[in-house]
Amino acid sequence: MTSRKVRISRRVREQVSKQAGYQCGYCRTHQSIAGYRLTIDHIIPEARGGSNLEDNLWLACATCNQYKSVRTLARDPKTQRRVRLFNPRLQEWRAHFRWSEDGTEIIGLTPCGRATVPALQLNRVEIIAARWLWVQAGWWPPKD
Repeated sequence: MTSRKVRISRRVREQVSKQAGYQCGYCRTHQSIAGYRLTIDHIIPEARGGSNLEDNLWLACATCNQYKSVRTLARDPKTQRRVRLFNPRLQEWRAHFRWSEDGTEIIGLTPCGRATVPALQLNRVEIIAARWLWVQAGWWPPKD
């Protein structure tokens, strides 16, 4: 017997997108500069028993969603302990991350932040190059 994915309604998608401010909960990329519509992320993945209820959903860019996959935990590079990944619905981004001086890299401040940065590859070469251009255009880093 195979499990069937339940479709997330348009209304719930729009509600979650509004709550997220139309930006990725992890890397903060806004839908208006991403070049595509952001996706709905299951904070606790369906494969791990997560629901399609609004309180388990947030907005994510395709790359963050891809690297997160079915993970809920990652290793903090400083302590080597496995910790929960950042939860954009329940946790404040600025409490766990900050921007580098030039605004192109995300720096993890807490075990959760430090583990999330490499797990989701928040500073991969391609996004750093894009952020540099966004900084030059005055679009980056996000002001919120």
